[in-house]
Amino acid sequence: MSSNGPDKSHATLRYTSLRVSIFLACLLVALLLGHFQVIPVSGDAGVIFLFLLAAVASAPLSYALLSKQRDEMSAQISGKVSGLRSRTAGRIAAQNAEEDAADDAARAAATGRN
Repeated sequence: MSSNGPDKSHATLRYTSLRVSIFLACLLVALLLGHFQVIPVSGDAGVIFLFLLAAVASAPLSYALLSKQRDEMSAQISGKVSGLRSRTAGRIAAQNAEEDAADDAARAAATGRN
């Protein structure tokens, strides 16, 4: 288990799978409405319309229903980005210290020759 706990270790996967599930449920409803002629569907354009209808219907549902999962995913991503930034800052500081030490040694050697 990670330090985030079992509930937050796969927040992105959980959010994505729930979002896809909501879209598929909306698509199923749209296809059923099209099949029973509640929504007039004709040809390939009608099927594309049903997919677009499912996408438009699933967006606000996902926004309303998945706010907790979205917040957990955001916290997980922010934590990873912060860790990456701190490690990068540490590496840059170490490289700067090495460069400064090499520069100081080169100056001392040049001063010793003169």
